[in-house]
Amino acid sequence: MRKKKTLLLVVSLLLVVALFGTVLTGCGGNKQSSNNNATQEKKPILIGGVAPVTGPAATFGKSTKQGYEMALEEWNAKGGVLGRTVKLIFEDDKADPTEAANAFSKLINENHVVAIVGSVTSSCSLAGAPIAQRNKVPMITPTSTNVKVTEQGDYIFRACFIDPFQGTVAAKFLYNNLKARKVGVIYDIGQDYNAGLAESFKKKFESLGGQIIAYEGYPDGTTDFNTQLTKILDGKPDAIYSPNYYNDDGLIAKQARSLGFNGPIVGGDGWDSPDLVKIGGDAVNNCYFTNHFSKESKEEIVQNFVKKYEDKYGEAPDALAALGYDGMNIMLTAIQNAGSTDGEAIKDALKNIDYQGVTGHIKFDENRNPIKSAVILKIENGKQVYVTTINP
Repeated sequence: MRKKKTLLLVVSLLLVVALFGTVLTGCGGNKQSSNNNATQEKKPILIGGVAPVTGPAATFGKSTKQGYEMALEEWNAKGGVLGRTVKLIFEDDKADPTEAANAFSKLINENHVVAIVGSVTSSCSLAGAPIAQRNKVPMITPTSTNVKVTEQGDYIFRACFIDPFQGTVAAKFLYNNLKARKVGVIYDIGQDYNAGLAESFKKKFESLGGQIIAYEGYPDGTTDFNTQLTKILDGKPDAIYSPNYYNDDGLIAKQARSLGFNGPIVGGDGWDSPDLVKIGGDAVNNCYFTNHFSKESKEEIVQNFVKKYEDKYGEAPDALAALGYDGMNIMLTAIQNAGSTDGEAIKDALKNIDYQGVTGHIKFDENRNPIKSAVILKIENGKQVYVTTINP
């Protein structure tokens, strides 16, 4: 009997010890879980940034990246987003769609970013957008104007106007303001951006009663445009529409002038680079282009941005810098409004954004494109001069 009582006492003590240990372990586990949550809340929010800082559109990428960085630094100086520091993980896509696809995949699968701002060229955004959509990572391109970009899915947004609007603005300006009636078009067939602008311009200009006397495409990488320009000049155009990137357009202007054309040459926002004048020299004088932003605007928000940018980088901002700045601000505002870094929550917050940016007031339509104005800039003595604003 004594042995039984002793055994029962031992078993009871063991059960008490086991139960007490379980309680301690449970308490310790809850404390560790709480610590993990607190640690997670203190970790930086990772935002992916994509732009070409090397390659044929390097000046675009440099300006855009600086816009990203300036916006992000301003948020962090005010306490970050959701009380957390924001960190930019940047990838250079070299303006190459394959590089862009690799960059998006790396940012999502290796760096685990919660959102992506980029890329710059339409071809690169078209390569990256399906990857972001498939992984349900919200993306906003600051500068890709090809209409197909946001058609890749409901996680894809943009901060710039689209090519059909930009091409329409150029056609209306040429027909109504410059009184051009016969225009030749020259464009890079290897770039979605260029081809989209050329097509929308042609459609609108002809609908206004204008005549396209030549519609000349050239392969990507071309440096001698004399064949295409000769065909255009044979039709005695009033103007030339050249919706390409600055490195091509500077050469096109020089070669058109050397063939005797002294009329206006008009382009798109791809002209907005200091290298345009370096390449084209005096040949780009009396030329115009459509753009998203003018540093000459008298609006307070624009002048504040220009001053801060000049103080930080020692140079005036171009439209790429302004759009990069707006694009990053829109994404961070959406995360703050969502109250979460969950992709679906950010996407829904983006759809409802109402943002006053340096490039205009931005709300998204049903296709996640902003409805905003365009400005016309003229190059005079190597400088950009504001001409007019064209509303939607």
